[in-house]
Amino acid sequence: MRVLIIGGSGFLGTELARRATAAGWDTAATYCSRPGDLSGVAWYQLDLRMPEHIDEVLAAVAPTVVMNATSGGSDWAVTADGSVHVAMAAMRRGCRLVHVSSDAVFSGSRIHYDEACQPDPVTPYGAAKAAAETAVRLLVPGAAVARTSLIIGHGGSGHERMVHALATGTGEGVLFTDDFRCPVHVDDLARALWELAMSEQAGMFHLAGADALSRHELGVLIAQRDGLDATRLAAGCRADARIPGALDVRLDSRATQRRVRTRLRGAREFLRVR
Repeated sequence: MRVLIIGGSGFLGTELARRATAAGWDTAATYCSRPGDLSGVAWYQLDLRMPEHIDEVLAAVAPTVVMNATSGGSDWAVTADGSVHVAMAAMRRGCRLVHVSSDAVFSGSRIHYDEACQPDPVTPYGAAKAAAETAVRLLVPGAAVARTSLIIGHGGSGHERMVHALATGTGEGVLFTDDFRCPVHVDDLARALWELAMSEQAGMFHLAGADALSRHELGVLIAQRDGLDATRLAAGCRADARIPGALDVRLDSRATQRRVRTRLRGAREFLRVR
């Protein structure tokens, strides 16, 4: 098995690469500015804004499976166009493609979203992600497209770092009490994504945790797990801050959970103090 992880130096990409090497697969991964530090991985610099670079990397690696876990934020040339070019290159080479998308494709107007719900993004990032997943499904009908939510790990995620900064007084800001998501553990997410990659299942999948939590509730759980003072986590309302984006998006992963063996734990379980 030869696998290529696009965005392998990121938080999710690192865990995907770690699992691939542990399984004994021939693993290659891409990075934009700095390679990861995992051993056993062949690292390739890749600028998704340059389609010819994508073709060069796929030609060099000749992967069986391509996992696109990159995140270019609201940069359309990376998040949307880049993902389209990855899909086209994978299609030309007959690779199995798994594309990671986001709950940002939804506006929050209906709160609960299952796999059949159509995107209605309200931010540039959400629009780019929606365009990418639509193009992937059209270009590569056999691909698996997986939407996910806030990714939490063993202290390395952005949200965990923010909680630590607030709780220790080294950072400023608030955690919103009206901004709800369904956090997923990076271990569960990576395991489920590789499960999809090794299968022939196609279409849309939701890989999010079982619990819907506000960012403040999530922060309190992280602080308690890590022995930090949760009372130092300032609370606020995103609606008052007038920050663009959806307030309440809860991915319903029940249909996907019936199709994958990996159990997607809720944050109240995987952040429980033991």
